[in-house]
Amino acid sequence: MADTIKLIVAVVLLMAAVTLFYMFPEYSTLLRVLGLLATVGLSLFIVSQTAKGRVAVSYIKDTNVEVRKVVWPTRQETIQTTMIVIIMVIIAALILWAFDSMLGWAVRAITL
Repeated sequence: MADTIKLIVAVVLLMAAVTLFYMFPEYSTLLRVLGLLATVGLSLFIVSQTAKGRVAVSYIKDTNVEVRKVVWPTRQETIQTTMIVIIMVIIAALILWAFDSMLGWAVRAITL
């Protein structure tokens, strides 16, 4: 029950922040954005204190750990792979163009 209340409070805070952001256009945009960001931060903190929030935070941390384990390709590997893809796309386009031309020729031959 406490988690539900926390989630409701977080949503109400966000709704209030967005509403106030648009209700006071005469104030500096910088101040309104800072207030909105502060409220978003507070809402995220409140959500992170719930069971679902802790699961989400844990997931994000685990994702960051996995991203650090990725072995990124070198510049040379990236260039070679990109060139292979470009060449294959050109070959596929030529094959499709030839097939389309043959079908067009066949349809014109039949319909004349």
